[in-house]
Amino acid sequence: MNEVRRKTYCFDRFEVDLTRFELRQDGERAHIEPQVLSLLILLLENRDKMVTKDEVIDEVWDGRIVSETAVASRLKAARKAIGDNGKDQLLIKTIHGRGFRFIGEVTEKLTSPPQTLTSPTAVSMPIPDQSFMPAPIQNWDEGGRPSIAVLPFVYTGEPHPHQVIADALPADIIMDLSRLHWLFVIARGSSFRFRGADTDPQTIGTALKVRYCLMGTIEVSSQTVHIGVSLVDTNTSETVWSDKYTGALSELQQMRPDIEASIVSSLEQRIPQHEVKLARSKPATELDAWASFHLGFDHMYRFTREDNAVAAELFQHSLKLDPYFTRSLAGLSFTHFQKAFLRLAPDTQAELDAARTLAHQALDSDRLDPFAHFSVGRSCWLDGELQDAVQWFDSATALSPSFAQGRYNRGLVNVMAGKPVEADTDLAVALSLSPLDPLAYAMVSSRSLVQLQLNEYEQAAHFAEKAARMPGAHRHIELIAALTAHLVGRSDDAQRWISKARQSDPDLNAVTFFQAFPFAQTKSRELIERTLKDMGL
Repeated sequence: MNEVRRKTYCFDRFEVDLTRFELRQDGERAHIEPQVLSLLILLLENRDKMVTKDEVIDEVWDGRIVSETAVASRLKAARKAIGDNGKDQLLIKTIHGRGFRFIGEVTEKLTSPPQTLTSPTAVSMPIPDQSFMPAPIQNWDEGGRPSIAVLPFVYTGEPHPHQVIADALPADIIMDLSRLHWLFVIARGSSFRFRGADTDPQTIGTALKVRYCLMGTIEVSSQTVHIGVSLVDTNTSETVWSDKYTGALSELQQMRPDIEASIVSSLEQRIPQHEVKLARSKPATELDAWASFHLGFDHMYRFTREDNAVAAELFQHSLKLDPYFTRSLAGLSFTHFQKAFLRLAPDTQAELDAARTLAHQALDSDRLDPFAHFSVGRSCWLDGELQDAVQWFDSATALSPSFAQGRYNRGLVNVMAGKPVEADTDLAVALSLSPLDPLAYAMVSSRSLVQLQLNEYEQAAHFAEKAARMPGAHRHIELIAALTAHLVGRSDDAQRWISKARQSDPDLNAVTFFQAFPFAQTKSRELIERTLKDMGL
């Protein structure tokens, strides 16, 4: 490793470790967004001089056009992370109109190189099958990992200052996709060499060795802009997904973040779905680590005993091929979470302990993977540690702002914590980012609980029934439909939903409901407790 990258900068009670890309306070790892940490490192590495705003943008934002507010926001976050503020400026000084400089006293030390990885530590509590902890293998075939090239969009229409969006939008998409550690993203310098409407996807696939390419068009007519995007399989030239966005030309800059988030969120769903389709066409003996992971993910979200068992088996197979596969560790954690959440095993505490241990192993494998942070957060939620859960979902969405399930889970936890307004904002964004999400029913059901807390019982019942009728809805969703129906006087509907829920769990009652959803002691919890008691639960 380059010696520069092995440095650790020490100041006050803080250390910035370049090797591990982390900030520590009093020896403990401190939470900080990756972009904010990049800014802090830039200032530390150049503390002998002033760093201009343009240099910050070039380094931290890769030269993209960003607002003064964005720079100020990241600077404020960097100061806050190290105990500084804009008034005192004890460590980071603003030279008005010119730039910034780190003025604290800094010492440097060399970071010890990371130790050679060993297989993740076996789980210490009872687990049905620990075969997911095999000996490490020497050669991992990266070829199974999905890969994509994002091409510059093709602009048509009269020359216009907004023409730059044809390069700017795909460049932003590349930046966002690069946060998805399960996806290999070709750098802009290579993918932007392929320009024009005649670009052949199969040629791109061969030249860049990618499985997918994202192509787009931007058409300006009169005062309207039309943006079209297509995800193409480079092996077959099949269009996997496409979409169109239309708006007023004058609002293009305001539309950009929403379009970008929508595209990235769609790719997060469509690529795995296509990977599942490809994996199903292979014999079981030919499944690589990635194919097994994607198939496991598909079964995991069905929330049935049988599918959860299949998912666990597929994740274990994936981990036999690659013991350090972060997402398969997190996926296996999810299957244990599900066994505790739906009481699919006699010892729910052992399952919860297994879920938490595997989630932390996933985090140790890759601390920048949002799904690993998400998995730790879900374990905290089921243990009733709502504040800790929110922090983990915060970090998951900071790593991947378009991570719809991260936003949904933060919303649900805030529902349980008695913060309906904050919760509904996250839930609405999650549904907007991922309207066809496999957990869409849970997002809608959570909005029902928001309306219940706002005393809008009719709206709560409407959302709850809608959620219970959606594909994938499980017993807890049906119980929420029952209790909201009871609140608005529809006792027949309430009993029908209770009967349906008890088909999969005859012992379902208020105790098991609050084990799955550990609401804080609020008036809303008291209302739910009274309602379930009135219903004989």
